[in-house]
Amino acid sequence: MSLRNTNTLNDTPSGERLHIGFFGIRNAGKSSVVNAVTNQELSLVSEVKGTTTDPVLKAMELLPLGPVVIIDTPGIDDEGTLGELRVQRTREALRQCDIAVLVADSTKGLQAADRELLALFKERGVPYIVAFNKKDLADAPRTNTLPADAQVLTVSAKTGEGIEALKELLGKLAGEKQEKFILKDLVDPGDTVVLVIPIDASAPKGRIILPQQQVLRELLDLHCNALCVQASDLKPLLDRLLQNSATKPKLVVTDSQAFKSVMKDTPADIPVTSFSILFARYKGNLEQQVRGVAALRDLRPDSKVLISEGCTHHRQCQDIGTVKLPGWLENYTGFPPKVTFTQGGRFPEDLSPFDLIIHCGGCMLNEAEMQSRLKLAQIAEVPMTNYGVCIAEFHGTLARALEPFPAYAKLLNQKGDHYV
Repeated sequence: MSLRNTNTLNDTPSGERLHIGFFGIRNAGKSSVVNAVTNQELSLVSEVKGTTTDPVLKAMELLPLGPVVIIDTPGIDDEGTLGELRVQRTREALRQCDIAVLVADSTKGLQAADRELLALFKERGVPYIVAFNKKDLADAPRTNTLPADAQVLTVSAKTGEGIEALKELLGKLAGEKQEKFILKDLVDPGDTVVLVIPIDASAPKGRIILPQQQVLRELLDLHCNALCVQASDLKPLLDRLLQNSATKPKLVVTDSQAFKSVMKDTPADIPVTSFSILFARYKGNLEQQVRGVAALRDLRPDSKVLISEGCTHHRQCQDIGTVKLPGWLENYTGFPPKVTFTQGGRFPEDLSPFDLIIHCGGCMLNEAEMQSRLKLAQIAEVPMTNYGVCIAEFHGTLARALEPFPAYAKLLNQKGDHYV
């Protein structure tokens, strides 16, 4: 396997890369194994326990796996107040992992903390490999205490023995990951799809945001005709297209904030949805998030709402998460909400204080992280919805925004005024 770094704007987004996490106790050799697998000095290595103090993430291309994110984590057995924080970060890192590698010390065998990690992998449903490191210093470790279905091998980060086998096993597990699509089932080759992309203060200069890029690319891959337009230019474009039945759009996809005008300008027989709703289905659980929006109607002045964003973009004066959503919430409920805001990798493990979670589309998060957040909400029995679903509800357009997805539209009654 060869490896090369990728640092251009054409790189695969982090959220679309396979995330591989390396876990274990201090001094088991996690960082050494990471460096051996990647064939570079990705992580600092030392005989001093606890050298890795925070998860280290590195995006790269690891052939034949392709684009990956490698995560080297602090020792799960770290001690003291700072150690507890490191352990917490390690647990948070697991939420991102498509595959976990438990690096155990061959000279010590499995420790209690290793077994705790194995239980956590099972609880989270993360495929894993147990790699006993330091093969050069010890005989084959005892594996009879491992689950019968565990994939186990011995390696030496120092000599390189077993590293190639570890890579091949990672490749095998990666190949079992199911391919996903954003809107492949909604269109056919040759269809015309209109993408409504506002260019405003929050749009990156010279670029369009990631969900719009990914939808556009998938449409091109599907040999569809993708037409991009700003909201103010939508009606004239549709008028021209509808002069010929052969150019009638199959679908209109809009930025959530333009829902109201786009619904008004689009004929009722042309389906409309949003980028955010597409991503709620692509990486999340659209049914859970449609059901979750019903909690808006149960909010009270003392209710607590968590608004969570997966990216860490620069905040604008009219930022959607910190400004617009709280404003729409207040207009909808009639009182100012009690809002907590998180962004990036920060997402509470304990969601019990909240009455509702409103999450972004998750374009910067990988599917494993998004699914983990949804599962945490389910366990805590806290309703969780999505920016696009929520904004459509605020504007009274949710029923129409779900028309392309009949299974989820059935969760609304015919008037769209309550949920089942």
